[in-house]
Amino acid sequence: MPVTTDVNSIPFSATPFSATLRASTRTVHERANHSAYMNALLGNELTLAGYTQLAIQYYFIYQAIEQVSDTMAGDGTGREFVFDELRRLPKLETDLAFLAGPDWRETIRPLAATESYVRRIHEASVWAGGYVAHHYTRYLGDIAGGQVIRRLLATNYGVIDEGALFYRFDEIGSAPAFRDRYRAKLDAAPWNETDRTTVVDEALVAFECNVAVFAELADGMHRYQPA
Repeated sequence: MPVTTDVNSIPFSATPFSATLRASTRTVHERANHSAYMNALLGNELTLAGYTQLAIQYYFIYQAIEQVSDTMAGDGTGREFVFDELRRLPKLETDLAFLAGPDWRETIRPLAATESYVRRIHEASVWAGGYVAHHYTRYLGDIAGGQVIRRLLATNYGVIDEGALFYRFDEIGSAPAFRDRYRAKLDAAPWNETDRTTVVDEALVAFECNVAVFAELADGMHRYQPA
């Protein structure tokens, strides 16, 4: 009998893995999108400094993912998901110089939830499937849903270039075409049904890590609400 996910019992043998992965993470993805912090940000209830707190956490998260990417060159499966055109760290460095000031490297700190997230990325990435679960969760979300935040930064804060470069993916060309290419790689990865279940489970963990970061940001967002 086919192995199924615990989330919605979609048989792996009946649908492309990319579709199963997307469907299996839909509920927790929606929880992340509608967290208290994201609702406040998208509802124009935070100052630009409130958004900066998110950019700071992304710096530590993407530093971890891209450190792992550098180790995946020799992995037959992992290297298929290493895209230099996706790298966010250089853009985040430019954004934080604008948002947090020239001494940002000495002043920023990860939240406790971010530190846990970073540890999980490294722990899971001893296997290419764990790496891909975290890679997929972050990058495909930023290419798609992240564009809402890009428009918000322009509209609400007048931030278009520096400060918002994180959400610009000019190097990938057509975003829909890139997403199709990425999903084709997911479908072609040489994982058996047990492996695929493990990738789904780790993607769910990755989304929960994001939810935890948003929850901790929400705890302090009263400091970043307009007077």
